[in-house]
Amino acid sequence: MAENRAVNYSSYLMLDKILSAQAPRTSDKAEGAEHDEMLFIIIHQVFELWFKQLLHEIDYAQVQLREHNVGQTLHVLKRMRSIVKVMVTQVDVIETMTPVGFNSFRDRLDSASGLQSSQFREVEFALGYKRPHILTMHDAGSEAYQKLTKRLNQPSLWDDFLVFIDKQGYDLQQAMTEQPVDGQIKSHPAILSALEKIYHSDPSLSALCESLIDLDEGMQEWRYRHVKMVQRTIGMKLGTGGSEGAKYLLETLNKPFFPDLWDVRVSL
Repeated sequence: MAENRAVNYSSYLMLDKILSAQAPRTSDKAEGAEHDEMLFIIIHQVFELWFKQLLHEIDYAQVQLREHNVGQTLHVLKRMRSIVKVMVTQVDVIETMTPVGFNSFRDRLDSASGLQSSQFREVEFALGYKRPHILTMHDAGSEAYQKLTKRLNQPSLWDDFLVFIDKQGYDLQQAMTEQPVDGQIKSHPAILSALEKIYHSDPSLSALCESLIDLDEGMQEWRYRHVKMVQRTIGMKLGTGGSEGAKYLLETLNKPFFPDLWDVRVSL
């Protein structure tokens, strides 16, 4: 029979697993591992942990919207915005690594690339930016493929937001059935009309709209800091694994998750 041991700080957080999950690939060098590789690994592991937490919060926010709990939804959106702020400041840390420091171990990354982060793609899908072709980046039988497929086929946070405001008396039935073309998120006239009414006459729902746009702005800020970090490190060279690097990342800028919330401001 297994011995029952009291939970302590280390065992609860499984620190033995977390702190042994860093394995610099340059550690086989006679002079020892390249100093900056440890930072590179830890920063990206922390990003992945924050992506996991964001997914956890998005799922919870969707449940709260379905239960018409505006107050708790606002609380969760505020937390998500705070998480994204931390992600942005983390870029400051990795930018202490010089191009020479990165190039000292870059060849050991082989085909590994940040573009392969399935969790970040899950975050995009969960917010409403769904592109089915992303699934081709992962093996069909992999856990990442299965999770992305699930996110692709289930309602996003934006979908649940539209359902919620529709149930508040704003007719969005047609708008909700008109799905955007793959990767082309655009505002919809019916949604813009509803949002204009909300901003002029419904303080509670307009506060919800502002919390969503806070989150959207934060995600765009993170994308910007990410692309500038890549440019600062490798310029416009190809990324690891043959990816387009900064060129691809530049194309993702100015692509809001919730374009209706931005476009409605023209008519307010």
